[in-house]
Amino acid sequence: MYLEHYGLIEPPFSITPDPRFVFLSERHRDALAHLLFGITQGGGGGFVQLTGEVGTGKTTLCRLLLEQVPENTRVALVLNPRVTPVELLESICEELHIDLEGRRGSTKALVDALNVYLLDAYAQGLRVVLVIDEAQNLSVEALEQVRLLTNLETPTQKLLQIVLLAQPELRAMLAREDMRQLAQRITARFHLTPLDASETGEYLRHRYRVAGGTRFPFDASAVKRIHVHSGGVPRLINVIAERSLLAGFAHDVPMLDARWVDRAAAEVLPAPARRTRRWLFAVPVAALLLASMGMAAWWWPRAPVQAKPATMPVVPTKPVVVTKPAVVSPVAKPDVAQLDAEAFAAALRDAPLKPGASGAVVEWISRRLHPAYLATSGAPAVFDAAMQDAVRRFQRDAGLAADGVVGPATLMALAAHEAPVRTAALESDTGAQ
Repeated sequence: MYLEHYGLIEPPFSITPDPRFVFLSERHRDALAHLLFGITQGGGGGFVQLTGEVGTGKTTLCRLLLEQVPENTRVALVLNPRVTPVELLESICEELHIDLEGRRGSTKALVDALNVYLLDAYAQGLRVVLVIDEAQNLSVEALEQVRLLTNLETPTQKLLQIVLLAQPELRAMLAREDMRQLAQRITARFHLTPLDASETGEYLRHRYRVAGGTRFPFDASAVKRIHVHSGGVPRLINVIAERSLLAGFAHDVPMLDARWVDRAAAEVLPAPARRTRRWLFAVPVAALLLASMGMAAWWWPRAPVQAKPATMPVVPTKPVVVTKPAVVSPVAKPDVAQLDAEAFAAALRDAPLKPGASGAVVEWISRRLHPAYLATSGAPAVFDAAMQDAVRRFQRDAGLAADGVVGPATLMALAAHEAPVRTAALESDTGAQ
């Protein structure tokens, strides 16, 4: 539909968490670094907690995390935690491919099987990480079962690292007195916040560029209105921008301004203000009527009234059907050796890479660029002019600004590098990297 109209090769504002389109604000970079550090603590054990409002990018960071786990790590990913404690244990065992024959329905049998698996993994030098998305949906009983899993340990270290991704409701749950034992075991906490106005513009340009666009279709007023309507929440930014592009295509408008964004937002976002506007007039009138009735009741002769017991209406309830989460296959690993997760987290924090730099990060970049963009030699890799030119060619093919600057977006594109499609790069500032 509108792709050809705007010169795109794919939709730029899909709400699917595609790592190729990831935009890492400073808060997102810090959050990913916390997660990567959390799963590389080894014997540190305990919980790593990442919270954020709906649509702020928690699931996207989870996908990035799974792509960057070390090779010696086994991950159990639970996407639907709205289950009983026993079903949660079964889901974890299924994710780790533990044989459940004769063990289903028994908490003791499941925990025993999991303990045997963890001890065997420890003997092989493997790390096991449990990632629970939408953790605010865990019941108190399921949270307690998760806490008990951290008791699986050797005399020197914990056998299971647990990562909780959740909406802010989880923080309220863990603030309860009866949850203090779990709260005390959280070793790292991080809360994602929405993008600010400047980051919203960078986010829009970044995704449009990755999708193959060469001429940004939103003027400054449109970008400002997108931020106002979305509050900086990435998912809402995508929804509003997508509808705006559709409107522009339908009316053959090459450049969208604030009016088009306002119309798009009115179509795709709820409008509580419109629903409540009539109450702005109804409430004062109702208050005046109540006051008049109160005065009349005060002066009117009152007869004794015998109180009757209040009865509550019976509301029929429907049985809750609990569905078991689907088993998610392990994330496929690229053939190229991966950068150690702690080093990758440090690279994200310290980006952009400085000219003349060397070390593990530069070696990793060299391997990711070979052989399509850079010929390797036996000498230690250095971020010199030749590698910078190779980075520019890679950025051009990956839909990034071809400036030779290795920032967070370029690092993530290198991590997800398979076979980039050749597109023209959209000029933008280095801050979007």
